[in-house]
Amino acid sequence: MKPEKLANIHAAAFPKGRSWSTAEFRKMQDNPYTYLTTEEHGFAIWRSIANEAELLTIAVHPSQQNRGFGNSLMQNWMAQAAETANTAFLEVATNNASACKLYEKFGFLTISLRKNYYAIEKGFIHAKLMRARLPFTHIQRAQ
Repeated sequence: MKPEKLANIHAAAFPKGRSWSTAEFRKMQDNPYTYLTTEEHGFAIWRSIANEAELLTIAVHPSQQNRGFGNSLMQNWMAQAAETANTAFLEVATNNASACKLYEKFGFLTISLRKNYYAIEKGFIHAKLMRARLPFTHIQRAQ
């Protein structure tokens, strides 16, 4: 997927947040430790260093959300990461309930809170630091 398309999907998926630019996506793709997992309507960018994988961003175009693309991206990037890592990390805004639910479904647990991490129009939002073991073997069903 070209950097321009990545930037367009990211901007649509994060209209109130700071979306990444085409130049930032191009730089990510040039980094040998950064990986791109794609679906037709979305992507995940992650890196793997020293047996640890970190999800940098994941986005599905809003017109295609709630159709399983996020689940598929999570399964695929985590399977790829498990080839070289045994732990996965990510950061997520505490007010992003749908993302938190998705990550928990894939075995991520909150291990720390980064206070005032994300700047918003009127202040800051905390970030959850989450971790999961790899390989991930089953999806936890919502109750």
